Amino acid sequence: MTSAALKKQFDGYLPLLSDKQQALVLDMVKSLLNIDNEVKRITRKQYNKEIDEAVDRVEEGNFITHEDALKELSR
Repeated sequence: MTSAALKKQFDGYLPLLSDKQQALVLDMVKSLLNIDNEVKRITRKQYNKEIDEAVDRVEEGNFITHEDALKELSR
């Protein structure tokens, strides 16, 4: 699909959304383009530290299964 066709289709759908939905779409587009200057990226070192901590928690048994999470959400 060409970019002109995509734009035309997008422009057709956008007015059908509520103001709140349009704002959400805009936020998603900004997120995809990394336009939001308030977003603070973490360093690779911090990322790896958080991953290691998460692995440690799982190995210690400190986790919830997907099945249990679904049960909690359905209450």
